[in-house]
Amino acid sequence: MKRKLFTIALLLLGIIFTQASVAQRRPVGNNTIPVQQGPDTTRVTPRNGSILDDSTKAIYGPNTTLQLFEQDVLRGRYVEQRVDTSINKMQNERFWYNDTTFYQHLGNIGTAAKPIFYELPLKIGARYGKYVFDRYAYNPFNLNYYDTRSPYSHLSYIQGQRGEQLFEVIYARNIKPNWNIGVAYQLMGADKQFGAIDRRQNGLIDNQAVKAFTHYQSPNKRYDLFANYTFQKHEQIELGGVRPRATDYSANGEVITDSLFRYQNDQSFLMQAASEESRNHYHALQIFKLAGEDLKLYHQLDVHRQQNDFQDSNIQTVGDTAILFYPDTLYSPQFTDDRTFYREVENVFGVTGNNKLSFYKAYIKHRNAAITYRVFDTEAATATTPASTTELKLENNESQLFVGGQLRLHYQELVEVVLDGEFQLSTDYRVNGLARFKGLYGSLARVLRSPSFIEQRMMSNHFVWDNDFSSSVTDKIEAGYAGKIGTRQYIKLRAEYTNIKRHIFFNQQAVADQLVGNQRFYGVKLDHKIRFGSIHFDNFIAYTNTDNAETIRIPEWLVDSKLYFEGDIFRNALFGQFGVHAYVPSGYFADAYMPVTQQFYLQDEIKLRTYPVIDVFVTADIKNLNLFLKMANVTDELLAPGYFATPYFPGMRRSFIFGIKWMFFD
Repeated sequence: MKRKLFTIALLLLGIIFTQASVAQRRPVGNNTIPVQQGPDTTRVTPRNGSILDDSTKAIYGPNTTLQLFEQDVLRGRYVEQRVDTSINKMQNERFWYNDTTFYQHLGNIGTAAKPIFYELPLKIGARYGKYVFDRYAYNPFNLNYYDTRSPYSHLSYIQGQRGEQLFEVIYARNIKPNWNIGVAYQLMGADKQFGAIDRRQNGLIDNQAVKAFTHYQSPNKRYDLFANYTFQKHEQIELGGVRPRATDYSANGEVITDSLFRYQNDQSFLMQAASEESRNHYHALQIFKLAGEDLKLYHQLDVHRQQNDFQDSNIQTVGDTAILFYPDTLYSPQFTDDRTFYREVENVFGVTGNNKLSFYKAYIKHRNAAITYRVFDTEAATATTPASTTELKLENNESQLFVGGQLRLHYQELVEVVLDGEFQLSTDYRVNGLARFKGLYGSLARVLRSPSFIEQRMMSNHFVWDNDFSSSVTDKIEAGYAGKIGTRQYIKLRAEYTNIKRHIFFNQQAVADQLVGNQRFYGVKLDHKIRFGSIHFDNFIAYTNTDNAETIRIPEWLVDSKLYFEGDIFRNALFGQFGVHAYVPSGYFADAYMPVTQQFYLQDEIKLRTYPVIDVFVTADIKNLNLFLKMANVTDELLAPGYFATPYFPGMRRSFIFGIKWMFFD
């Protein structure tokens, strides 16, 4: 994997240089589109973004390479943002992926992950239910569509001491002033921290992803087409966690967790198991102006296919019959080969319009979804019949119709009122409302949705269920404030209260379950940034109370802080940052992970300790090259032998990591 990444990086770098040398450039100057400030008002202005030099010679850079999002165009906000050249978060692992929220994972990059904080469900109706690798896939609904004056490309590469590797290359260019195309390729790899048999079998993660995208606007600017194709193939070697030795148990039978950090000397529960996910998605959005911005017609088509396989060719046993990791074997005692296929086709037809004071949208949506389960049943040989293997199949299909819409009233940036809703014609619905005055806002939301395919039915060699769950109801109230305090501080404070009725979850046996009563929890989140000259202090603090929600597992406290110097460093040789970053969740009974179903489930055996993960880093901006150097988890073994990211999955040890992002604007 390491050699493959390095070879591909050199090859693509050569292609970039070749393309850059022969590319046709569009003139700048008077033809340059004015850049409007995008939604992210904290974006750092590029230091190397000038268009013209002193001799009026064209200089291609961030000011001539712009980004556009399809939802902005749908809402009538033709906001083209400068391509992001900031170094502010590039050393932070959360920002290496396509989803930057806080996640619980299995201790290494690229591993199965779930959001730490409860997220209000947005998709209603038929759904697949397997999401643990979504974080690493390109999001077809939120891609950057470029508008370039010259070909743009960037190459990023991250290498860690413990085998972590990430690589991405993007190339985009305008064929015509109103037509842009682009393509990106991503690779990700990681090595085992424990359970490795030898160096040749040390691989843990192998990820490849592709996105191809285009935006076309008709010369009269009445028609827009946004289209993309995304693909991901993700393989994870399944270990099941660290397998305790006989000496790792106390006299009363409890696991002594401090003894489970021998890393390469630890064995794993699973020896020959792996999960593989392959997904592809076709997305197209067409917008036609029937009466200018007052009335537009649009159509959105999405075709999604996803296959998830779980295989174990050597099911471990204790003694002659007891199975080591799984609850049971239902079809084959020797091996497991479970496969799940999901297909979804969705069409949306709608009307929309906007003016200075309002925006509206109304649509009708049709979704066709189907799932197929496949397992293999084996029969042992008898005196009269040979051994045999039979493929078993189970299918389920749904065809659903939805109607929905949104109304937004606003006056400049002072006042805003939003009403939004979607209704499935038989059962599910979601509605929410938001009111904002300057920095103050409040919102109410309710979501009623049926169980996902996986929650409703499962067929595998180790789990089988056929549930008749009722729809769950989630109510959420939120209020907050966001704004600057003087010239040095920024604050974003929000309070949340959530009530879930008939909550669907995976219980301590890793089986889908549903509660009869309510799950109530509340919390407060604070983002605060303050600056003293060149010294910056950024903090995120979250408090969550789950005393009345026994199936919702969230750390009571989570602190994410970054203290750093920003300015010219190394005797003004370059611009950069130097600082320390700390991530500290309080101890809690985090969910365990079941690879067969690819679900996180409740456990009451191991409480994750409060452990500060502290990184020391340097980042630098050298013209079109951004880079960082980081010593991760510098306090490793100083405060404790180690920590678990998920029960039985140790977090990363102290390691040295470096990364680069090299941008080419011509």
